[in-house]
Parts: sequence; structure tokens; C-alpha cells
Amino acid sequence: MSDFKHLTVLLQEAVDALVVDSDGLYVDGTFGRGGHSRLVLEALTENGRLLGFDKDPRAIETANELAAEDARFSIVHDSFAQLEQQIQALGKHGQVDGVLVDLGVSSPQLDDAERGFSFLNDGPLDMRMDTTRGESAAEWIARAEEAEIARVLKVYGEERFAKRMARAIVQKREEAPITRTAQLANIVAEANPAWEKGKHPATRAFQAIRIEVNNELGDLEALLDQALEVLKPGGRLVVISFHSLEDRIVKQFIRHHQRGGEVPRGVPLMESQLNIRLKPVGKAVRASSGEVDANVRARSAIMRVAEKIK
Repeated sequence: MSDFKHLTVLLQEAVDALVVDSDGLYVDGTFGRGGHSRLVLEALTENGRLLGFDKDPRAIETANELAAEDARFSIVHDSFAQLEQQIQALGKHGQVDGVLVDLGVSSPQLDDAERGFSFLNDGPLDMRMDTTRGESAAEWIARAEEAEIARVLKVYGEERFAKRMARAIVQKREEAPITRTAQLANIVAEANPAWEKGKHPATRAFQAIRIEVNNELGDLEALLDQALEVLKPGGRLVVISFHSLEDRIVKQFIRHHQRGGEVPRGVPLMESQLNIRLKPVGKAVRASSGEVDANVRARSAIMRVAEKIK
């Protein structure tokens, strides 16, 4: 097992918002190292049940240990985008009491140079959350067209100098394969003419490539749609995000189903005629100053909670 530690963000707040019935069925879509899952299990009776998902083989090792200790818990080694399929296999479609996802990269993934998520320590340019399948960052960089690299850096990294960076990456890969995090960080840094104070010039590029390699935003959109279908009326959706693009998707999803979808202008409809399926629960929650002091990665966390109506 890895020695890298993970501090679960918004731990108590998320579980308090999630668990509405201690006998219920819940989903932890991002098991990680089990922080949220363990607290959920503490809140459940012997009749409660928790299903976990994670892509990361190391997270699955930890999850298997928990499953061996607690029969109420089971784990799926796959993306949470497979939620509906797994719930249907259990015969529990429309009967889930709560779905929780804690997005982004865990501390053990970032801190382990061998995973290739961070530019702070040199390692293989991998970035896959599931190292058993899919295309690594190095493989994607080796084959992607310059325009595609620029699009990813601009859209997913909100990088101003995306075109310059993409051009530099393509030029450098013609000289030698880009297979190490330090290589990529140096290429991107040299192509960045305006370094931000307190931020490594490769930060946005690494984030963007990670999102692309792991299809993070596509999986999130799939998860939200599926969660709405598997939840029972009164069930809770709890999402913790660390990036503005993620939070925007979650916020817009909740707002869309709170309004009942699109209605042509000028068409008179009663509220009962609208397809209103969600209601927000409270306001967006951020980590306390004390939590941020203890874990700097909590500073960008934002939690949104919604309840299914129908």
C-alpha cells in the first residue's frame, strides 16, 4: 500500500448533506482512500448499503480491504459514468437515497511522481486515473494534432497562451518523444511569456491534459444525468468540485432541472405542468478557513447539493 496520505475535503458537510435515511442505499462515486465512505457507513444502520466507484487501482486496493471488513460496502473498479448500469444490475434503479462525488485528483495521485499528474517532481508522463486502461498523456501528446492540443489547453485549462504552447509541444516532440513530466513542464514554461505570481507556468496545461486524458468533464455530465434517474424522490445529489469548469456544469445542471427544462417564451404554463425534477438544498458550501489552513487543496473546493423531486 502507498504511504501517500489523503485529507478528505468537506468530509462532515458532505456526509451530513448526503445521508437522509440511515437505512438507505448510497453511492460514493469517487472512493479515493475512503474518507467519505467510512463516514457514510458510520451514519448507516446494519440495513444500509454503500456502493463505491473508483478508476484508480490503488484506491481499489483500499476499497477491497474495507469491503472485506464491512459487508454493507462494495466497490466497482470503473468510472462513476457507469453508475446507472451498475444500479440496474442491482435491481435498484430509482431507489438510491444519495449519490456523492468528490471530483478532481486525490493527494496520493498528485504526490506520487510515478503517476505523472504533477510537474513538481519528475516522473513518467502518464496522468491516467486508471493505469490499467486507456491512453496516457505521453501517448496523447505524441499523436494529437497541434490544433487539438491548443483546443484542450484553451478550453480545459483556460490557458491564454494555448496556441503558443501547442506549437512548442509539436516542435519539441519532433526532436524527441515527450515522455516525462519535467520535459513537458519545461516546454510549456518556456512557451509561456507571462508567468503568474505564485503559480507555476505549467499549471493550467497539466490540468487541461489531465482532464482530456481522463474524460473528466464527459464523465461528470454522464454521472449527473444518470444520478437523476437512479435517485428516488427525496434522494440527494452531492457534488464537490475543485475547478470552475466542473462547478459550472454542476450549477447549470441543477438550475436546468430546477426550472423544469426549456419552455418556449410566451407559453403560459402552471408550475405543476413544468418538468421540475430537482431543488437545490442550501447554498454552495466552501471549506472553512480552518480546513484550508490544514489542507491548502481545500481552498478551491465548492460543494453543491440538490434533492430529487420526481
